[in-house]
Amino acid sequence: MIIAGCGPTGAMLAAELRLHDVRVLVLERDTEPSSMVRIVGLHVRSIELMAMRGLLTRLHERGRRRPAAGFFAAIAAPAPAELDTAHPYLLGIPQPVVVRLLEEHAIDLGAQIRHGATLVGLGQDDEGVTVTLADGHQLRARYLVGCDGGRSTVRKLLGVGFPGEPARTETLMGELAVGMSPQEITATLAGLGEVDRRFSLTPFGVGNWRVVVPAAGVTDRAVPPTIAEVRQRLRAVAGTDFGVHSPRWLSRFGDATRLADAYRVGRVLLAGDAAHIHPPIGGQGLNLGVQDAVNLGWKLAAQVRGWAPDPLLDTYQAERRPVAADVLDNTRAQTELLSTAPGPQAVRRLLTELMAFDAVNRHLIEKITAIGVRYDFGPGPYLLGRRLRDIDVRPGRLYDLLRHGRGLLLDRTGRLGVAGWADRVDHLADPTAALDAPAVLLRPDGHVAWTGDDQPDLDDQLSRWFGRPTT
Repeated sequence: MIIAGCGPTGAMLAAELRLHDVRVLVLERDTEPSSMVRIVGLHVRSIELMAMRGLLTRLHERGRRRPAAGFFAAIAAPAPAELDTAHPYLLGIPQPVVVRLLEEHAIDLGAQIRHGATLVGLGQDDEGVTVTLADGHQLRARYLVGCDGGRSTVRKLLGVGFPGEPARTETLMGELAVGMSPQEITATLAGLGEVDRRFSLTPFGVGNWRVVVPAAGVTDRAVPPTIAEVRQRLRAVAGTDFGVHSPRWLSRFGDATRLADAYRVGRVLLAGDAAHIHPPIGGQGLNLGVQDAVNLGWKLAAQVRGWAPDPLLDTYQAERRPVAADVLDNTRAQTELLSTAPGPQAVRRLLTELMAFDAVNRHLIEKITAIGVRYDFGPGPYLLGRRLRDIDVRPGRLYDLLRHGRGLLLDRTGRLGVAGWADRVDHLADPTAALDAPAVLLRPDGHVAWTGDDQPDLDDQLSRWFGRPTT
């Protein structure tokens, strides 16, 4: 198996495949980690996935928790009471830390990661994929997954369409020293009144400040901004450039919104930003990619290991592409609400009133944090297709039992079994489990594939998701 790109999506996918003993080679173009220390927020669903794989303690050591609130268009609203999760918070953490921890996790599980390896060509046949590197070497694998970002080489070589809207606005961001004292900055910011909501100036570490400011127009994202451009835009938006100097890094990002026409072409698949891009408002991008990886990993491993039911790999696109489409729509809506034009501001004021209703606030929080995602497994009870929160079981916690990426039958009846699938699915009989069903069958990604108490019905669903039973 070859993965192009070792960002959060690629590293997570490599680890998921290694849980099933699939040989993995990750090709990463960059030779050194990025110097851009952008803080990202791990939302509830991603935090849950990290807990499932035993990574959460390490992330907690490097991150900072804050309430799960104020995500939608940065509209101030309290965190809903009793969210359906054991982790009702946002975990703010530097993106390079997330990448490093996930990369180390993948390597610990046996993945190979090759830095400085640039994919420039690919071809596929009925047996596998041939990858050509910039140095002329060719590699062969059964499958290739492009996790190589919004400008994905893999997607372009496949000829997969990437329709959507180009960037209409652009934002500059960087980490710089400032000439003003903290007291002068506080007084200046307090006197600015209502300015563009894309502007912020916040302390970041010792002697540095994080600057975010709207650009004058849209340019080539590959060209970093200059310190002169940042100063000019600060003066235009805030009336002062705050004496910024000595940038550690500068970057620009736009609000382009695009979704790949297909997530799979034969033996080549796309995940993360290679499959979807959108404005960063709401902080969903990294989370969406990591969740893609966990959805895809066990299915692709099943295909390689030879026990996947025929339609299983196609459920990756069927499940994840609608989720991405919904994220694109909610970021479109949030972007409009950041506009300073009278119309969007009127809508923003109205939505702010509506978010005072708990049902509205809760719906939007569940959407942003992805705990409201329900895959379409057909008609059935409320839990079907949804992820199951972490609950107390005997012994320990539910998510601890999912650490190895296997399916799980959580059985309160004591009458059910997984004979024939025991090499792929674990069985826990626990009559005390806090569960609104006699039993549930969980996929390796924690989503409920079946509920009930009938063994023949369970066997049908085991075959649907985990292939034919062994004899």
